[in-house]
Amino acid sequence: MAGTYTAQMAVSRWTGRWRLYVVLLGERSSQWPEYEFDGAVVPTVAARSRVLNKLGFAFTDGAAWTWVEDSVVADDAASPVLLIASVTVREAGP
Repeated sequence: MAGTYTAQMAVSRWTGRWRLYVVLLGERSSQWPEYEFDGAVVPTVAARSRVLNKLGFAFTDGAAWTWVEDSVVADDAASPVLLIASVTVREAGP
C-alpha cells in the first residue's frame, strides 16, 4: 500500500506516559514523528487523531487500532507486559 505508514502507541518505560509515533522505514527512530501524551491514561481515539493530524498524518480507513502484547524482557513469562497499539495512516493533504 503505497503512501501508507504504521502509527504505533505504547507506554514509555522511562516516563510512564503514552507515546505515539509514526514508523518511517529507512529512517532512524530518532527521526520518526512522535508525541508524548500527558498522564498515564490511555488516550482516546479522538485525541490520537488530533495528534496524528498535528504530525501531518491521518487515518486511512477509519480508526481501528490493533493491540498486541509484548514483554519487556524477551522469553521471560514473568516479565511485565508491554501493550502496543497500531493503525495504518497516510500523509495528510495540504
